[in-house]
Amino acid sequence: MSERIFVDSSAYYALTDVRDQNHAAAVITVWRLAREGNDLHTSNFVLAETHGLILNRLNRDIAERMLDETCAGATKIIRLLERDETQAREIIHQNKDKEYSLVDASSFALMQRLHIRVAWTYDQHFEQFGFRRIM
Repeated sequence: MSERIFVDSSAYYALTDVRDQNHAAAVITVWRLAREGNDLHTSNFVLAETHGLILNRLNRDIAERMLDETCAGATKIIRLLERDETQAREIIHQNKDKEYSLVDASSFALMQRLHIRVAWTYDQHFEQFGFRRIM
């Protein structure tokens, strides 16, 4: 059964870096999600974070290829609205016992706005915030 799924930078990174501990699982997951016809979404913040991670940890060519492939692929890249950014800051302020990054919190705000309940992520923060996590 297909569903709407938010893709986090941890999933993109695991898929890209063959040395990542989650790489094998990510390859299986991406094929399963494609076979099931899931509707994948991510944000411009996640895309920027992923590019930076790959640029710093791997190299420029791989980072550029990831950027081009993601932008040309089927994943919908949603731009954050000002209200998403405001909501993200509120999430950070209201959860002082958590270490949510601004990208995490903006993803939560975007997922709430779009009524997406599932995230493909290797980051436990999504589950802490109440979303279902697939890995």
